[in-house]
Amino acid sequence: MTAVTPHTDGPGAAGRVLVASDLDRTLIYSAAALELTMPDPRAPRLLCVETYEHKPLSFMTEEASGLLAALAARALFVPATTRTPEQYRRIRLPGPPPRYAVCANGGRLLVDGKSDPEWRERVRERLTECAPLEQVRARMLRRAGAEWLLKERIADGLFAYLVVERSLLPETWVKELAAWAGPQGWNVSLQGRKIYAVPQPLTKSAAVAEVARRTGSTLTFAAGDSLLDADLLSAADVAWRPAHGELADSGWQLPHVRVVPERGVLAGETVLRRMSAALAQPHGATEGG
Repeated sequence: MTAVTPHTDGPGAAGRVLVASDLDRTLIYSAAALELTMPDPRAPRLLCVETYEHKPLSFMTEEASGLLAALAARALFVPATTRTPEQYRRIRLPGPPPRYAVCANGGRLLVDGKSDPEWRERVRERLTECAPLEQVRARMLRRAGAEWLLKERIADGLFAYLVVERSLLPETWVKELAAWAGPQGWNVSLQGRKIYAVPQPLTKSAAVAEVARRTGSTLTFAAGDSLLDADLLSAADVAWRPAHGELADSGWQLPHVRVVPERGVLAGETVLRRMSAALAQPHGATEGG
């Protein structure tokens, strides 16, 4: 992502590296997604970074926590998540709160924790290119099975998702929805127990590019695991993905995207370690991924 006409309100000096990363199942993990397959005595120490309804919900390893804090001190770290701002604010990442955060899959750009109104208006204009949200939501609910649909939600008035019982979800249901949604200008993604329908103009990469423009950052690192992260990884100069998730399952790959061999919470640790190593190399180059 090449910076143009940098603003003076950003914290990064010209040429500073911007590190944009997905959160869930990339840097932070629910208990169900940890994939701790090693013997119990060798399991990593975990740090809880999110609570919900007074219960621990998301974790990263203690080693990853230290790596992220050190990385954020050397580069401009920008969380890039499909979570709504309210869901994002439950997370307590190590180090100072990031100056910029991308929420709602690019629909919201938070600056010092507040939604940027200029970006919000630009997003509204872009969404006029797609079928209306209510049309897509109605299609999802009309075709959903009562035996596997647990609940449905509208996220920030921008996109829809279903929470499902994966073991009962028909194998072809998501593919059929995606085939219908594509010509309507929408993308479909299955992440854990959630099926997302997101407008195609709503991308993390566009919001991250705006942060790069404002801060004068000229080199972008990125990480993610789902199909909704593909645009973010594609637009980055160097990117990483774990060995789990939709991108891994589909075999998605590009020459500048490194694949870490680990799955689960240890993948998040490895991604941060390799990003840190890349920062030490000229122009962010890495040897062997």
